[in-house]
Amino acid sequence: MVTPEISFNIFVFNSSVMEKRKLDQLSISSVPQKKQKLEIASYNEGKTSTIAIHSQIGPDRTSGLMAPIMQLLGHQGDILCGKFHPNGEMIATAGMDKQISDKTVMCWDTYTGNRIKKFKGHTSFVNSVHCARRGPSMIVSGGDDCTILLWDQRKKRPVTTLQNTFQVTAVTFNDTAEQVISGGIDNELKVWDLRKNGLLYKMRGHNDSVTGLSLSPDGSYILSNAMDNTLRIWDVRPFAPQERCVKIFQGHQHNFEQILLRCAWSFDGRKVTGGSSDRFVYIWDTTSRHILYKLPGHNGSVNSVEFHPKEPIVMSVSNDKLVYLGEIQ
Repeated sequence: MVTPEISFNIFVFNSSVMEKRKLDQLSISSVPQKKQKLEIASYNEGKTSTIAIHSQIGPDRTSGLMAPIMQLLGHQGDILCGKFHPNGEMIATAGMDKQISDKTVMCWDTYTGNRIKKFKGHTSFVNSVHCARRGPSMIVSGGDDCTILLWDQRKKRPVTTLQNTFQVTAVTFNDTAEQVISGGIDNELKVWDLRKNGLLYKMRGHNDSVTGLSLSPDGSYILSNAMDNTLRIWDVRPFAPQERCVKIFQGHQHNFEQILLRCAWSFDGRKVTGGSSDRFVYIWDTTSRHILYKLPGHNGSVNSVEFHPKEPIVMSVSNDKLVYLGEIQ
């Protein structure tokens, strides 16, 4: 199966990096822009030292980051996913720091770092977890056991089990949390009705396994990433046309590693992004479908890219064990 046998070490970072405070196991470094540099050679105990004086020439800043590009260190293994807190002040990342798999879903308090709940129900590796946007505190998970489980934080056992035919690699709720959208190794997107606990309809178009799903900010569309090297936008509104795939984006890559590369929308819905195995961060314009940014920097597969919920900032995580925060226009 495409997912390594792991459980995650979870790091919670304060993304308001203007607050210069030390965090355990975390190193923050800025990647400066190219600026005019004046080098002055001086003699110091028989050695020549260089004093670098940087001018302030450069593009206007667009965010509150301490530097246009920030690098966060702390993970000891591949980083598989990262998310911003809804208020944008913290980020959480998870990776392969420990080679253990316990087939559970865990709920954490992002402020204290304490685990709130540990849910047991899956019989194989859990590939994807997502929380409902509104309503009761519901969580959906999908795994290699071909099941989609719905969890209520007030209960220990899953409140609903949806049985799929093949392994489930990505799950998310719709805007009202009355439906669950799933993707898997059968190349299909499936929409499940939680009121009837059954399959509502399928969306076909991908030619390989679906690795990531993301709901648009207005709840009308689903973005999918797949191993056929395409990102697709699907119309999930009621009474939409039978052909629900409305846009296709290309340029990023999946490779032999078969990692579950994720995807995401910007907070205004004007941009989309997806993980890519060629070490670049890709950002597309949703209207023109053109690539707006192809950003270098990582030395391994870029597994997940996320937009800040309020500012023009992107976060990327990679197999190179690094997290990058960078501002865009």
